[in-house]
Amino acid sequence: MFSATPFKSILELIKAFPDEQSCIDHLERVLWDGTPVSPFDPASQVYKCKNNRYKCKNTNKYFNVKIGTIFEGTKISLQVWYMAMYIFSSHKKGISSHQLAKDLDVTQKTAWFILERLREAMNTESFKEEMEGVIEVDETFVGGKNRNRHHDKKVKNSQGRSFKDKTPVVGLLNREGNVRCFVVPDTSIESVQPIVRENVKKGSIVISDEWKAYKGLNNDYTHMVVEHGKGQYVNDEGGTTNSIENVWSNFKKGIIGIYHNRPTRKHLQGYADEFAFRYNTRKDSTDGRFNVLLSETKGKRLTYQNLIAK
Repeated sequence: MFSATPFKSILELIKAFPDEQSCIDHLERVLWDGTPVSPFDPASQVYKCKNNRYKCKNTNKYFNVKIGTIFEGTKISLQVWYMAMYIFSSHKKGISSHQLAKDLDVTQKTAWFILERLREAMNTESFKEEMEGVIEVDETFVGGKNRNRHHDKKVKNSQGRSFKDKTPVVGLLNREGNVRCFVVPDTSIESVQPIVRENVKKGSIVISDEWKAYKGLNNDYTHMVVEHGKGQYVNDEGGTTNSIENVWSNFKKGIIGIYHNRPTRKHLQGYADEFAFRYNTRKDSTDGRFNVLLSETKGKRLTYQNLIAK
């Protein structure tokens, strides 16, 4: 499906896509697999026109492969987009908009918009199949630490599970597969358990810590509890949440080390999707990961006005 020159370095990427036409041809292969599809009426017959344009017979409208994707309306060349996709997906802990702006020779505002659109694409449908087997579930809190704040900026009662100045994120990790992350308003049973039940097949093994939000999961799952409060990291049955905790460790290192400032609650889901995408494509080749991301650009257009809206 993704027939193109393989690449595993930025130099090979440039050789694989030396001009804009080669980028367009590859995008058509990835999104259409040889058969153009109208974004206005997928069932319609399509006519090929000049300059990479097509015509939808049923609606009489013209389109190109960028319509209905994160590239729609962009003034940036696909070559630059491809470079951004390679850099962003290959860096294990991400890249800041300031650094990407320097690498691509664009403004920081443009680089930030590119990254936000790519994060939108990283919320991939291919990773959303029902999870089964051995599933680790855990929650973390993303935000600043009081010990790092100036004395007049400390937040009272913000330790532990408090989310006065932090945002909770729930994660599900399949030992044999993928991880999913969900930004939630709180860590109550009403916020946590629906996520587990909607994403994990009944009868699976679910491993969690002793937090009260997980009580009752044993009605539908084989629920194993690791009592961290008692210094337990592997329970008597061999259950552990070490894998999902490693995901949280990398996630927070990326937020602190690369992005420095904590993302707002509005944008945090995009950052969570970004790190989940990297974990889920960890075994893919460089060009394989690139093509997975490219295939998810369809149907996920994000306008700048929607991005900055409160």
